[in-house]
Amino acid sequence: MKLTVTELAKMIDQTLLKPYISNDDLRKHCKQAAEYNFKTVAINNATVPFCKKILEGTGILCDAAVSFPLGQCTIETKIFETKDVIDKGADEVDYVINIVEVKNKNWTYIEEEMSKIVEVCSERGVVSKVIFENCYLTEEEKRKLCEIALKVKPTFIKTSTGFGTGGATIEDVKLMKECVGDTIKIKAAGGIRTIEDALAMIDAGASRIGTSQGVQIIEQYKEKLKNNSI
Repeated sequence: MKLTVTELAKMIDQTLLKPYISNDDLRKHCKQAAEYNFKTVAINNATVPFCKKILEGTGILCDAAVSFPLGQCTIETKIFETKDVIDKGADEVDYVINIVEVKNKNWTYIEEEMSKIVEVCSERGVVSKVIFENCYLTEEEKRKLCEIALKVKPTFIKTSTGFGTGGATIEDVKLMKECVGDTIKIKAAGGIRTIEDALAMIDAGASRIGTSQGVQIIEQYKEKLKNNSI
């Protein structure tokens, strides 16, 4: 099925997660998100109140990154961070799992962490996304995380932060889709820079795309539609 421009835009979380940006950068980012009608702006927690105010009335959501990008906070810290950023206006939360505990095969810990954060989000009507950071994981570990997610039922599982040694791959999206089917949605993020990248991830099973190149991707898509090359 060919997507409309609006349908594609509403699959994009337009990211601005660099630590050295200014309010002017954030303002431009939010205005572009509103102009292109993206689903969310994906931002660091401290910037949520500023962006929320700019986006008021646009319908564009604020997507906050929790324990980003390393995931190496305690469960209690992650819970507090999740509650705090929701209180400050976040509509969606992407949190990073504790990768050390994955490597320790401490699956009880991972399930507890996921359950508690997803519960906080669910109680507040907020979308939850669990970032696996697949570049550091074995196939067995990815499958086990999917198995836990099927028990806990976050809204999304997500491939990557974009800050690791690798980003989203077609193979990982297909694997995640194979494991969770239609029960949990998949977000592909990390290194998605062109319309070809985005469409390949969607074809593989992703229903949300995290990218800092959303404007370019939409413009490339418009050109392809104009030229009947899709």
